[in-house]
Amino acid sequence: MAYDRYVAICNPLQYEIIMNRTSCIKMVGSVWVVSFLNTALHTIATFTTPFCSNNINQFYGEIPHLLKIICSGLYVIEIGIIAFTAILVMGCFFFIVLTYGQIFSAILRIPSVQGKEKAFSTCLPHLIVITIFLFSGCFAYLRPISNSPSHLDFIITIMYSIIPSILNPLIYGMRNKQIKIVLIRLLNFK
Repeated sequence: MAYDRYVAICNPLQYEIIMNRTSCIKMVGSVWVVSFLNTALHTIATFTTPFCSNNINQFYGEIPHLLKIICSGLYVIEIGIIAFTAILVMGCFFFIVLTYGQIFSAILRIPSVQGKEKAFSTCLPHLIVITIFLFSGCFAYLRPISNSPSHLDFIITIMYSIIPSILNPLIYGMRNKQIKIVLIRLLNFK
């Protein structure tokens, strides 16, 4: 989405040429392949690692909590997989930061205030969702895991696993005038 916004704002006249069907299929395909590889590595490591306990202090088996109950020294494999995942996340993060840096520099060159507002309103929702997801995910995975469950663990897990998924349709739906009208009628606002 960051690249889509970049092309739409920085190269609006070439949008259809750059964001054609082939380039979209390549981008989606590469995301699917990398995501499948990452997920497969985590799944294989999880099912081949012996655990000392089957009690996880979380509502689903997150990697840091699973590492805490590993019996043998095989956690090195899982640490390697987490490093691979961290490299992927950091690569995506730097790509998004670089792309939005170029977008914001292009927006600041727009002469009209209305043009700037429209451009910012298309970019900020995506940036907010990505920021919530990345920072809460990094906080959940990079901090030391305590022996007893805490409410903070559950809140952080919800922050990066559920909140971005809920915000996306809400944010992008609110840009649609028909959805706004229906919501206003539902909430009885005049």
